[in-house]
Amino acid sequence: MKLIKFITVLVSFGLSFSSVANEHLTHKGWNTLLNKHVDEAGNVDYKGFKSEEKALNEYLTVLSKNHPDNSWKRNDRLAFWINAYNAFKVKLIVKNYPVKSIKDLGGSIYKVNTPWDIKFIKIGEEVYDLNNIEHGMIRKEFSDPRIHFAVNCASVSCPKLRNEAYVGTTIDQQLEDQAKYFINNKVKNQIKSTKKAKLSKIFRWYKGDFTSSGMSIVEYINQYADVKLEADAKIEFLDYDWDLNGK
Repeated sequence: MKLIKFITVLVSFGLSFSSVANEHLTHKGWNTLLNKHVDEAGNVDYKGFKSEEKALNEYLTVLSKNHPDNSWKRNDRLAFWINAYNAFKVKLIVKNYPVKSIKDLGGSIYKVNTPWDIKFIKIGEEVYDLNNIEHGMIRKEFSDPRIHFAVNCASVSCPKLRNEAYVGTTIDQQLEDQAKYFINNKVKNQIKSTKKAKLSKIFRWYKGDFTSSGMSIVEYINQYADVKLEADAKIEFLDYDWDLNGK
């Protein structure tokens, strides 16, 4: 009877079980694993993750039982989906470990049989692949180009896997940190003078995201770059290294 009365009170206030779950959902399990098995530069100890696969699975189960809905705050939803992408991607590597590259885990036909098209992510009643989460959820819902510096594709040329979980209350600053770190990382982007730069192919692949607000790629880069590019700077793109971002 007490439970029925409690549910009645929730309904009377327009609340749902999903919103209650959100209040108690933390990413502590993921945060602990990241602290232990990812260094400041984003190098991943996949052997360490494999040795703690039980803890990883427990965190993934938490995600699976707490599908975000519109009762969640925007930043909490964004943090959830970025953490989900990164954690399930680590799971994919760990499940197939050892592996030289994430691209070895699937075919080469985009949106058909690549590693990003494997349907193995169950959240709520839905089953997703990594593409669904990145493009169908994160990019579509949040329209924030900084997410490209946060989702990690398990490869050397990717933005680093942050060694802490994303949290709704701090995610804006976390994304700012990721953007500044990635753009000024001399391996990922080579901005040697004001007149020319060799940039990550991320800026070519997702040019529309970075220029959607009316800025050019150069203007976007200059928000974070230590060396500011001239408007007519010559831009080239670096080869993308798909080797695994760890061992």
